[in-house]
Amino acid sequence: MHKIEVPYIDQSVKYPTGCESVSAVMLLKYLGYEITVDEFIKNCLECRDMEMRDGKLYGPDPNEYFCGSPYDEDSFGIYAKGLLKALEKAAGKDFQFTDESGTPIQKLLEKYIDQGMPVVFWACINMRKEIPGPEWKLLDSGDTFCWTSNEHCMLLVGYDEEKYYFNDPYDNNGVIGYERDLVEKRHAAQHSMAIGTVTGTDIKQNFIKTLFEEKRNVMEIADMQPGKLLAEHFRK
Repeated sequence: MHKIEVPYIDQSVKYPTGCESVSAVMLLKYLGYEITVDEFIKNCLECRDMEMRDGKLYGPDPNEYFCGSPYDEDSFGIYAKGLLKALEKAAGKDFQFTDESGTPIQKLLEKYIDQGMPVVFWACINMRKEIPGPEWKLLDSGDTFCWTSNEHCMLLVGYDEEKYYFNDPYDNNGVIGYERDLVEKRHAAQHSMAIGTVTGTDIKQNFIKTLFEEKRNVMEIADMQPGKLLAEHFRK
């Protein structure tokens, strides 16, 4: 088994539709940021309310905004493009994030998990089957948008031959493994959305310089996973 140890946060008590925000904050805490879920929602996450007009439901584009409120059980969520902007706002210049939607899971494992870096990952609540709908009119364009219900966001933290492992904030699930085939189906049903964490060249150079200033052994640096090293560095 290959698994990354990441601080766990449960969404069930206070954030019934806040799985994306909770997963983002788990990642940020792993990277060394002192931030709460409430602070992330207030200062980083862009939300817009749903509206009823003449008996028709109107709402924002989840690629841009959280649809409703993470504190409201009747709200919806936010997609990778929108959450990525919130993560960038929270992290500043220390880390950068990339939209990995559509990237095969095996590639995510190689590029991130094997390097000690968790991945923000969309699938379905408890791997239930996706349900098409509801639909609403987009507030800005008037186009019809169809939500896929049972949408859920978690933090991918590991894998073995049979399962993928997640920090799953839903209903205090904790660190849980789901069968690979089932995860792949539910991930595809939610547009194969994912967000990876990357660092710029200047950040890497400054980081390596700091390691040598700390007089780390060269072999120790070579053996440790880059993601773990970076997270350890920024937690100091």
